[in-house]
Amino acid sequence: MTTDEWKVYIVKCADTTFYTGITNGLDKRLKSHNEGTGAKYTKSRGPVELVYAEPAPDRSTASKREYVIKQLSRKEKLVLVSRGSD
Repeated sequence: MTTDEWKVYIVKCADTTFYTGITNGLDKRLKSHNEGTGAKYTKSRGPVELVYAEPAPDRSTASKREYVIKQLSRKEKLVLVSRGSD
């Protein structure tokens, strides 16, 4: 386990859909998504582009925030993404 900070992130897939996830190693996670090993959803939708990331103090908080973001509509996610990330 690394000591990196947890992040909640959104990537835009090649088909313009969004995937939301959590990680404590963002660069490594993005690489795995783009290599087709990151998540079943992104495997056939790559390459992906990071469009949003926000810090979380721990895994539990990150998971709860991930759930909230996943409940948002696409329009609401676009607003979140347009406000920017850390």
